[in-house]
Amino acid sequence: MRGEIIGVWSEMWRQVWRKLADHRDAPDDLFCELYRELNKSFSDQLDPATSLAAIVDDKDQARIAFRDTKATALQGELAAIDFLERAHTVIEDFGNEALTNKYFLLIRDFLDKYSLRYDLRRPCSLHPTLPGVFARLINDLRAQAMEDADIDTSLRYFEDAFRDIKADPSPNRIGLLFVRHMNLLEALGQKNPALKGTTLGKMSKEMLKLPHSALETGICDMVAKVYGFSSDYPDIRHKGTPASKQRDLGIEDVIAVSVMLSGILPYINDGCDPHSAFYGEAK
Repeated sequence: MRGEIIGVWSEMWRQVWRKLADHRDAPDDLFCELYRELNKSFSDQLDPATSLAAIVDDKDQARIAFRDTKATALQGELAAIDFLERAHTVIEDFGNEALTNKYFLLIRDFLDKYSLRYDLRRPCSLHPTLPGVFARLINDLRAQAMEDADIDTSLRYFEDAFRDIKADPSPNRIGLLFVRHMNLLEALGQKNPALKGTTLGKMSKEMLKLPHSALETGICDMVAKVYGFSSDYPDIRHKGTPASKQRDLGIEDVIAVSVMLSGILPYINDGCDPHSAFYGEAK
């Protein structure tokens, strides 16, 4: 998965673990202890008393086993994150501050190098970023589209329209992007059994209950007004009302409207798992 640890796990040996082992203060049994901890994140854990013990009792075998561990052996993204945080404690227990700090810096540089969806905080805690949450929402939507032809078509049309803005950021192209985005949301909403309306305007009045009436009114009203704008502004959804136009559409509108419409995915998309978007895997 793009932007996640699990997707670049194979690169960690070269970028993190080998460099850590080359540190002058790295102990000989570094990978013995790290592999013992990594085993807790496996889908099929090794028996601590037999198969695991045979590996971690030999520093060379532990290094090889750790190096050769594939992402597919892990329980998932959250397990990978948990291991990286626990590994800091393992390294800290060796009692060398320079080695512990080296590990933190290696993880920080790794996250930056591969533009992963986390912030790193001391002592060693990985936190999802807002851009990362949005990226995961879209990635989960792509996975959903692979199972549904209607959603797949609407998503492809939307993504094509978004890409076209680079070559032609004209008001015409921007208006088409808004139409494609709303069509995508309507395709998702029509799959949601809690929503009976077939247009985004009607769906905005039927979205699931929000935690407070002010938030409910604000979000539903925002969706209704954006939908109304697309119908009234000249030549987006309809001929519209030419007198209502205050200026041509611009890139700032692409950003603002796209963020607003993407933000309602957890409310309108029955196939969206907010826990997955935030933590990297289903609850």
